[in-house]
Amino acid sequence: MMIKGWRLWAVAVAVAVLVLSGLCQAQESGSGSGSGSGEAGWYKIDALNVGLDGDAEKTNLRTPRETMRHFMHLTETGDFEGAAHILNLADLAPADQRERGAELAQQLAEVFRRGKWLNVSRLSARPDAVIEDISGKDPRAGQMRRDIELASLEAGDDAYDIRLGRYQVGDDEPVWLITPESVASIPALYDRYGPSRFEVYIPGPLKQNFGLLRIWEWIAIPLVLLAIALIGKGVHLVMTFLTRLLPSGSPSIFMVQIRSPVALIVMALVMQTLIDFVVSFSAVVATTLRVTLTIVMAWGIGVIALRMIDTFMLHMTRRMAGEIDDSKPRDERKLLTTLYALRRVIILIMVILVTIYVLGQVRLFETLGLSILASASVLAVLVGIAGQAVLSNILSSFQLSLAKPLRIGDLVMFEGQWCYVESIFYTYILLRVWNERRLIVPVTYFASRPFENLSAKSTMEYRSLELVLHLNADVACLREKFLEFAQAEDNVIEHHKLLCSVTAQNAAAQTITFFLMTVDPLSGWSAEVSVREKLMAFIRDEHPDWWPRQVVVLSEQDIARGEAANLS
Repeated sequence: MMIKGWRLWAVAVAVAVLVLSGLCQAQESGSGSGSGSGEAGWYKIDALNVGLDGDAEKTNLRTPRETMRHFMHLTETGDFEGAAHILNLADLAPADQRERGAELAQQLAEVFRRGKWLNVSRLSARPDAVIEDISGKDPRAGQMRRDIELASLEAGDDAYDIRLGRYQVGDDEPVWLITPESVASIPALYDRYGPSRFEVYIPGPLKQNFGLLRIWEWIAIPLVLLAIALIGKGVHLVMTFLTRLLPSGSPSIFMVQIRSPVALIVMALVMQTLIDFVVSFSAVVATTLRVTLTIVMAWGIGVIALRMIDTFMLHMTRRMAGEIDDSKPRDERKLLTTLYALRRVIILIMVILVTIYVLGQVRLFETLGLSILASASVLAVLVGIAGQAVLSNILSSFQLSLAKPLRIGDLVMFEGQWCYVESIFYTYILLRVWNERRLIVPVTYFASRPFENLSAKSTMEYRSLELVLHLNADVACLREKFLEFAQAEDNVIEHHKLLCSVTAQNAAAQTITFFLMTVDPLSGWSAEVSVREKLMAFIRDEHPDWWPRQVVVLSEQDIARGEAANLS
């Protein structure tokens, strides 16, 4: 057993020695071979652009930023043969390199000018293109790169990447060049983003650069915008004329509401057609216009859809609910409140969908990428602080619409005023006061204050009126007259609940209270004042002695002492 145990120990020690020696060997090979580590940072090639005349200035190609700055300088000065050395033409034969190199460089310069505005200062200034991120939020920080993406462009149904690669010929210093795969995609991208046929007729002097744009662009852009504005105005006038031909009602209301969105959509379509088929602006203008047109198109379609929903809701409101008050059945007012809540949900969904569509079309996530992710927390905090009131109002609005403590058309007593609930919007509630004024109350303020919903269960209200009369007033006679006057009122219901009683008394007068049931609070108020006026007229005409009066006592008889005391 002892011998067997020693054998196991010997085997374990041998395995450990082998593992350690392997690790040491790997460490020595990794640290001692400089060429091996260098090959991970570039592509080894045997030859480079042998068909081109002359040699490239390799001192200007050591970093991605220097390479693209040198390429832009050569193409702006018209030296396309020199710019061809910055393209890796390995996929072309030497004869084709000499014949097509300058042409491909010129085409790529046009693609950069019109398809993708390249910010050279954002490119890496390190030969190894290592991503430097002090915050440590970029997962690729500290990694050596041998190719980077300059732009990603679409042509037809395909997407093409333009990339820079780092190449080393023999023992020469590595240089950054446009990759062969990117060179192969230049003709397709040039067909999509190259100059249009219209530019053939532009005089040469107008094609000179003036700031970010060319001279002819500074002239053409205002003229194009003016023409587009005139087209939009014409569409608006045509829509106005067609509205007059329609009968009054929902169709005409819908046409009036969509005139401006339709005009903007037509303007956007015409402008997009001009950019795609007639004139090709520089990348700065083209990108700005495409983003703007995408937003305008999405907004116009969303507004038209929303106006269609509003028109449908207006039609249903007029047909089912009519005038907004509490005289309608509770089910109809509940349906109207649900329709308003549904409208807000549809608006919220449409805003989210339109935002997603716009972001997808303009590729903000690709262009901003890690910057958005890095600042997401800060942006969330800022939006939360700035939009706290708005968000709380929106949430309170949804709460009121779903829980339904009040409905559209309900009569509420809010801060001492009778109000009808006309609308419940995202951030405020529109109340119609009894005197036809409109009270606009923020939703959070309304939800945080107690209010009396006079239409929650039923619109009926038990009302009372009081008369202070002399002690000799005949209560039975007044009760009879009260029943007569109250039963004659149309808004007084449940006559068996009519009541007349003495509710208070003092040495000089008595208080008589009359109770009556009415169909709703406002009608009850009207019935109350009418009955009060009739009772007062009856007392004034038939029994004026029932009015309370001051009694002057000249003398009193003291019953206990049997003598009178003079009090005058």
